[in-house]
Amino acid sequence: MKSLNILIVEGNIREDSEFFIKAAGASAADNLKNLILKLEPSTNTNIINPGHDDETADALNNMDKYNGIVFTGGAMRINDMTDVIKKHIKFASDCFEYKNKILAICWGLQVCSTAAGGKVNPGKNGAHIGIASDVIINNKGMSHFIYKDKKNIFTSPAFNFDEVSELPKNAILLSSDKVNNVMGIKFKAGNSEIIGLQYHPDYEYFQMLKLIAGRKERLFKNKNFSSENDYQNHISYIESENELLNFNDRTCEVRNWLNYLKN
Repeated sequence: MKSLNILIVEGNIREDSEFFIKAAGASAADNLKNLILKLEPSTNTNIINPGHDDETADALNNMDKYNGIVFTGGAMRINDMTDVIKKHIKFASDCFEYKNKILAICWGLQVCSTAAGGKVNPGKNGAHIGIASDVIINNKGMSHFIYKDKKNIFTSPAFNFDEVSELPKNAILLSSDKVNNVMGIKFKAGNSEIIGLQYHPDYEYFQMLKLIAGRKERLFKNKNFSSENDYQNHISYIESENELLNFNDRTCEVRNWLNYLKN
């Protein structure tokens, strides 16, 4: 087939994007774009921000040209329900009216789940601070293309304080861990197929470490760490996992999704 055309939906407002660029080297959308181009160099990408009405209107008017849509991660929290967050949810809902194949990562999963009738709340068992350990793919997940060539139990970059607490109608759970029951799901909404991941195949651990460092004061204020020793032990753990992670293992889901778009 011809080169893929992918719409990338930025998950951050400008201020948060500036933090991501400073800490992780790229905005959430550009970071995802860079990964897609490593995996499929001929891909055409277009980045929009749902907070900008002109960009969403243009994307919806040209929706038939895209082979797939990616909703990226971001720093907002659904239950704050600001006007900007409402625009993110509305755009996802509008996308569902078209025959789209959607990959929704972290914040993107929470936005798409909410738009499809699910619920998002603060994680009952805590947060993923830079890493998700021992994510278990269930039987449904093992038979789904998104986890082709993925280890049945894996550890991944992740950063989230909230979780999908109630699945959208007819959603199928694909993976879980001890922090969030919903780590991977698939569901249909309107005319669209959505695959959601509550972790980051698009980020590396060194980026997560920089994001953690930039949020250190807030993490202590929110009591995500009980002491400096607790914090340093967590940093050391992520550094040790960084030695074990390779590109193909980390990015497996994005590669599988792009291959799916080509079929």
